[in-house]
Amino acid sequence: MRVNVDQNACIGCGLCVGMAPDVFRMNDDDKAEGYQDSAPENESMVQDAVRSCSVSAIEWEE
Repeated sequence: MRVNVDQNACIGCGLCVGMAPDVFRMNDDDKAEGYQDSAPENESMVQDAVRSCSVSAIEWEE
């Protein structure tokens, strides 16, 4: 599963990083980014992060 964070939309709140730290991290611009493909066992955490993003900046594809 590949995760993409729209850098123009991200407000850098860090919620996704807290929910799925194995998939998301904060970059040098204090915006979230997906830094590795997610393993299947992280799928529910990633889905929760996608739904919880207040600005809908996260997309994922299998």
